[in-house]
Amino acid sequence: MATRPCQGAIGLVVLVGNYLTGPLFRFISYAGLRELFVAAALALVVGIALLMTVVGLSPALGTFLAGVVLANSPYRHELESDIDPFKGLLLGVFFITVGANVNFDLLSENFAKVLGLTLGLIAVKASVILLIAKIFRVRKPDNWLFALGLAQAGEFGFVLLSFTIANDVIPRTIADQLLLVVTFSMLLTPVLFIIYDKVIAPRHSKEIERVADTIHDEFEIIIAGAGRFGSIVNRTVRFAGYDTTVLDYSADHLDMIKMFGVEAYYGDATRPDLLQAAGIERAKVLVIAIDEKQQISALTRYVIENHPHVHVVARAVDRLHVFELWEIGCRDIIRETYDSSLRAGRSVLEALGFSRESADQAVHELEIIDRGTMPEMAGLYKSGIPLRENKAYVERGRQIIMEFEKTIFDKRKSESKDGSSS
Repeated sequence: MATRPCQGAIGLVVLVGNYLTGPLFRFISYAGLRELFVAAALALVVGIALLMTVVGLSPALGTFLAGVVLANSPYRHELESDIDPFKGLLLGVFFITVGANVNFDLLSENFAKVLGLTLGLIAVKASVILLIAKIFRVRKPDNWLFALGLAQAGEFGFVLLSFTIANDVIPRTIADQLLLVVTFSMLLTPVLFIIYDKVIAPRHSKEIERVADTIHDEFEIIIAGAGRFGSIVNRTVRFAGYDTTVLDYSADHLDMIKMFGVEAYYGDATRPDLLQAAGIERAKVLVIAIDEKQQISALTRYVIENHPHVHVVARAVDRLHVFELWEIGCRDIIRETYDSSLRAGRSVLEALGFSRESADQAVHELEIIDRGTMPEMAGLYKSGIPLRENKAYVERGRQIIMEFEKTIFDKRKSESKDGSSS
């Protein structure tokens, strides 16, 4: 009979969550106050926790149900963003409470037993999860990551142990030992991830490593990287009538683009032997369109130093990367987001009422100033020195910005005079 109030309370919470939280938070949203959102959410959580306490259940179970209720609300994203600043604080308080409840005297007396139980728990959970991963055909090494990531006891174990102690389900001494087991399993979780990164993942990556493709044709243009940047370059060059040798190190990406009839070879373009196989000796142009900043710089340096006859077109991740590649010796550098950013700026001007010609002119003037100052700034840039410590670079950058703002001011003043005279 005692279970009926509990079932009724849980059913009431689910019913309220499905049908009443939406209208409630919709009404609260009319006020436009984030504080009211947070207050209402906390009041709902406290109310459900008190309801669970009244019917004899754990208040922690009530807060868990409240979280489920709020997660099903159409305003869950708004609530999540509003509560986010408190998340770290409340989580810290939770773990402080857990740490304060650890009995270190009991730990020192039963260290071997607690450690053995912890390792046994992790082994059993990992084995069960690996079995589940096998049933659902999770690939290696993802199945190991899945198993080791969930092998610990979990935070809710503290809640369950507190509930069992409060209701005299198990003796206090056993509960204290189990509390140590739960704590130890959580402390060992980072160690499990280290084992995965250092031992399991490298072993499986070697097992599935794909052998570089044999390159049959050698063309004057080599494109290293067939992603969103390199693929457009490749299409442009081939549209102009030139053949290209495309290299990419992503097997999945390469298989996908081959489905569309694009000829490409699997391999790491930063390896000198693969470049030799691709025909770097007779190539005229190398387009470096790989993703990693360090790899772009390393490959650019290698080709410029060892194959100076090759014209290198290098993809730059950002402005400072441009200066780094310039320092290496590359003189054909493309900032990956530069042109698209200029086009976006032109669209903003058109949305503000500029004509296409006026917007183009404004963007063109900015581009002239920006490109004109790049060689000078590249000469002042020093790799290995933090930007804030490079006083010459910072000072010249400030001067350029001031000159740019003065140019804008003079232009607006001139336009205002022309408008008033007319």
